[in-house]
Amino acid sequence: MIRKKLLIQRIQETCTISLLIISATSHLQSVQAQLTNSIQNPVKNSHFQSFQQPTLPRNGAPTGRRKAGAGRNPECPKSLASLTALVPGDGGKSVLASTVAENPTFWFYVPELPETARSAEFVLQMQDGQDVQNVYRTPLTLSGKRGIISITPPQPQYSLKANKKYHWYFHIYCGDVGQTSDNFYVDGFVQRQVLTQALDSQLKTAKPREYIAYSANNIWYDALTNLGQLRHANSQNATLNKDWVDLLSAVGLQDIAKEPIVQHYNLEN
Repeated sequence: MIRKKLLIQRIQETCTISLLIISATSHLQSVQAQLTNSIQNPVKNSHFQSFQQPTLPRNGAPTGRRKAGAGRNPECPKSLASLTALVPGDGGKSVLASTVAENPTFWFYVPELPETARSAEFVLQMQDGQDVQNVYRTPLTLSGKRGIISITPPQPQYSLKANKKYHWYFHIYCGDVGQTSDNFYVDGFVQRQVLTQALDSQLKTAKPREYIAYSANNIWYDALTNLGQLRHANSQNATLNKDWVDLLSAVGLQDIAKEPIVQHYNLEN
């Protein structure tokens, strides 16, 4: 009888150990599956739904030109009228948008250009009340390819001060640089915010796709740059391509949302 009880007890212990092993293995497989899914689908796992139209500044905020429109020189290519700044706006007007970067990147759509219309210029000015201070100005030579380009001005010559408004211009000339009649341009405004502890925490959680946190906090320039760089490096990633289209569509730029990213001008080099 005693031997029988011991045998039953050992059988029960063996079954218990087996169940624990099976349970632990199942849990480990579940954790591994969740981890793999998190790596492959970080956006989905951050409860990301869709991009919303950024909050536009109230009346009295400065506005610029989001789309170049028609020029005054009839000999210039008509395609230059489609030059577009990738910024929030209302129709053809651009509005003030935010960054937390001292050295933000600026994005533009440029049409296919003939050799006679590939001279460009980027200008950055700081506005302090009625005072305007030139911060940075540089000529550029465009490739002529149709698509989206980005421009990152250099440091330390160029660095945004917190809570100051900056006015930028991007010109394309179909003749001599500086000639007003040969000038197609877009312009807009950017203001640097101080990075808060709450946003910093959100950015660390969202890595490498920080654009989710930037967009949720209305930080346009950094949302666009983070997503644009990821999309450029992973052009076949369906999730990134969809998010890029959604982000641009949220600000009314759906007509150029599927254009390729063709060139980055890193002026630090």
